[in-house]
Amino acid sequence: MSAAAEAGLRRILSVVDLLIDAVDEDSLVPALLPLLLGALPGDSVIWSPRPAADHPLRTLPADLLSQDVLDAFDRAWWCDPFVRRTRLGSGTPLRRSALQTPAQFHALPLYPEVFRPFGAERQLAMSFPAGYAGGVPRRVAVVVSRGGRGRDFSDADVAAAALLRTRLSRVLARLAPPAPAPARELVTRRESAVLGLLADGLTNQQIAHRLAISPRTVDKHLEHAYAKLRVGGRVAAANAWLMRDGWPPPDRGTPA
Repeated sequence: MSAAAEAGLRRILSVVDLLIDAVDEDSLVPALLPLLLGALPGDSVIWSPRPAADHPLRTLPADLLSQDVLDAFDRAWWCDPFVRRTRLGSGTPLRRSALQTPAQFHALPLYPEVFRPFGAERQLAMSFPAGYAGGVPRRVAVVVSRGGRGRDFSDADVAAAALLRTRLSRVLARLAPPAPAPARELVTRRESAVLGLLADGLTNQQIAHRLAISPRTVDKHLEHAYAKLRVGGRVAAANAWLMRDGWPPPDRGTPA
């Protein structure tokens, strides 16, 4: 292994070591950004969670993006295929040069208002799932930039980014709040049985007879199911059951 390759491996391992010891995202990201710039050498790095929730955009240097730059980006990011691909596509690491020539990049509406002000001429970007924020799936985009006099990102840089992307995603998912359980996973087996018979048009008395329980118990099961399904009555609950996506058929005759 060459000295350069060995040094690059050490920089990647320094990121991995930090991720192994991470206990929360607030303390992780400030320590992570300089290590990312070591593993993926560049002049600046942008860490952009979406939705941001309690973890806003961060950059290194910290004052990289002015409010004018951020506002201009928000107005026209969709015009840039490189940004669209990072935000909306698979998110695997990609060099801007693999998608655009320098002339095409400079012709973008975003270039004079966003990229030129912070000297971004070469870019490597990726995004990855990062758990949930407020019950909504979250992604983080990471963009490393180099100035005009720097060399473009190499195949080795792209490979290093791919290696780190998997680990970053796993750690951020571990640190994020757990995903909210779908309502269908919260409904018990007996509540499912009651809902299934309700959807078949049976009355509470008929459901009670079928399941060998009291009508009062049926009422209680439905009350609990309404709250979990966030519905207000029998018709809405029956509709929710009939329109379920991927629910297993209920076991309507076996006690829970």
